[in-house]
Amino acid sequence: MLVGIQDKIVSFDLFEKRFVCDLSACKGACCIEGTGGAPISMEEIDILEGELDKIKPFMLPEGIAAVDEHGVFYMEDATEASVTLLENEACAFVVYDGQGIAKCAIDNAHRAGVTEFKKPISCHLYPIRVTKTPTMEALNFHTWDICKPACDCGTKLNVKVFNFLKEPIVRAYGQEFYDEMVAVERELTGEGFLGKD
Repeated sequence: MLVGIQDKIVSFDLFEKRFVCDLSACKGACCIEGTGGAPISMEEIDILEGELDKIKPFMLPEGIAAVDEHGVFYMEDATEASVTLLENEACAFVVYDGQGIAKCAIDNAHRAGVTEFKKPISCHLYPIRVTKTPTMEALNFHTWDICKPACDCGTKLNVKVFNFLKEPIVRAYGQEFYDEMVAVERELTGEGFLGKD
């Protein structure tokens, strides 16, 4: 089932499915597994290139070498740019904390206050995947086995996908768009707002 909100098409899965990242279980696998790099817009590439020297101190040596050699992105196809990968196909900006959990060097730099750029919006929105065509933009829930612990955690806590992703949704589309999602969810489910602000 699909729902129209403003000029976007939104999957009902975002209102129905439950999701809360469980990094202790998945170890941040979405940053190191997959078939390609995270999508990144040309505007984000310009920002990232401009902030790169501030972010490099938070990166692993192999990540720095990769972006020095290849730049911060590559073209996945003729129309979509993706964040540069390491030879093992992990993101070039991946780092690991003391528990071996994959984290983002860009996000770490942002949290440290050295850059205003948080991370590519495609990463921030995950597991929402955005599909764009010349005439529409669709928001879908991406199902992946590595995120089963997040689905289980979301079910246990009763947090819906769009509730969990409030911050990136507002970042990408604005507070009004999110508020409309809340209203649509109430109308569609009759349950009211069951997530967490």
